[in-house]
Amino acid sequence: MKTFGLIGYPLTHSFSKKYFTNKFMDEGLTDCIYENFPIENIEGIKDVFQLHPTLAGLNVTIPYKEKVIPYLDEANEIVKETGACNCIKIHQGKKIGFNTDVIGFGKSLDVKLNASHQRALVLGTGGAAKAVYYALKQRNISFLKVSRSPSSTNVISYENIDKSLLDSHTLIINTTPLGMYPNTESAPSIPYQHLTPSHYLFDLVYNPDKTIFLQNGEAMGAIIENGKDMLRIQADASWEIWNS
Repeated sequence: MKTFGLIGYPLTHSFSKKYFTNKFMDEGLTDCIYENFPIENIEGIKDVFQLHPTLAGLNVTIPYKEKVIPYLDEANEIVKETGACNCIKIHQGKKIGFNTDVIGFGKSLDVKLNASHQRALVLGTGGAAKAVYYALKQRNISFLKVSRSPSSTNVISYENIDKSLLDSHTLIINTTPLGMYPNTESAPSIPYQHLTPSHYLFDLVYNPDKTIFLQNGEAMGAIIENGKDMLRIQADASWEIWNS
């Protein structure tokens, strides 16, 4: 029996177990199982590896996409450049890190992207944001990083976002968990009243389908997209990696 799974904490929001369990059933894969491994700190990954000798692959979610890297034996170039890993292949005891968020986000973003979306605001600076930075660079889209606690010169605070900045940055990507179930009433603090139909709001959150962030954008006529397709695409990319 091959075991696959997800590490993170908490995992009440997890999409992966249901997705892969259904996938295994649909494809008649009776020798595969997918489990959630909620670990309260990254040290717990050692127990996951030790207690599950048939483990062949892991997905990694909040808050461990950066913290997991020291536990890898190898990492691909995207992980090295982004400093974030959301997929681990385990082969002959060797743990190899990948980042399928880059693939998932990029392909999902492209569906509604147009020529007017040349500058972006990326809300949040965590592991998911690093995949977004990489995908934007691939598309030659310039971006500003936005944080509640800006700690460097290339990061701005939410207080810096005004009408002028929104006029010039028409792509806005939420990489924070704000608005995610069960805290569905929260949203990034930006001046939504200055949004227009030229804006494109992309939320990596997928539960609920339409966060307050997206609802506020839609009310102003903006293009909106949630993280559901991104998750599906990155999950399929993980499956390809595990079986390659």
